[in-house]
Amino acid sequence: MVLVVERVLHTLPEGKDVWGVTSLDNLLYVMRNKTLQQISVYDTTSYRLQRLLNVPGLDAMADMVSCAHNCCLYISCDQCIHRVALSDAAVTKWHVNEEVNNLSVTDTHSVLVTCSKSRQVKEFTTFGRLLREIKLAQDVMSPWHAIQLSSGQFLVCHGDNDPVHRVCLVGADGQVVKAYGGPPGSGNRQVNTPVHMAVDSNGVVYVVDLGNRRVFLLSPELTYVCDVASREQLKWDPMRLFLDADKGRLYVAENEWKDGENGQATVVDV
Repeated sequence: MVLVVERVLHTLPEGKDVWGVTSLDNLLYVMRNKTLQQISVYDTTSYRLQRLLNVPGLDAMADMVSCAHNCCLYISCDQCIHRVALSDAAVTKWHVNEEVNNLSVTDTHSVLVTCSKSRQVKEFTTFGRLLREIKLAQDVMSPWHAIQLSSGQFLVCHGDNDPVHRVCLVGADGQVVKAYGGPPGSGNRQVNTPVHMAVDSNGVVYVVDLGNRRVFLLSPELTYVCDVASREQLKWDPMRLFLDADKGRLYVAENEWKDGENGQATVVDV
């Protein structure tokens, strides 16, 4: 039986497809279609638009994360990472030299970049100095997103046109310690194209299950807990999320492709 624990609080106005959503200092940042080359900034109380941040050069963007320590946003785009300073909106970038997927920020304020084709997780300083590369195991195919845990291990979600789709606990050597999932599907212990994640202070994992159009929870032991946003509650396909644990808010970016490139950001009470 699938349990659903969810309450949609607000939905931002529909517009172009959304490729990143994050929050910092009571502001919500929403990154839409590459043709706009800008980030919409809303307050997290009324969800009114406050301003637009222009970020020239965005193309084929994949994800966006915020860093409170460095007061900036990071955007993965084609083979580059763009750094947007929130103090003055200054934009710098560095090259990763391969196609990049999704991003996360570590407890030491570095940036983790997931690279699907090479099956690597690359760690950079805030200004783009490469710190290390973690080569993932052969059976971690098409990795989308990696998050470092306080233990030093990593959570990695993977699976696209592959025989196995999973959320994995991975050691510092890139080898899988344990995993949730297997052949893609909607049945018990199955997931279909997990593309994005968040982890709370208790180690609970929020997973964007794109193929099943839902967001669900895994325990720290990687066992299923419940759905927090189901197919019935989400209007379109979930792509990205951001967890604001202090406010008990989950921000979900969802897109619709059938009749065009439409998107919205949905606020869920967790």
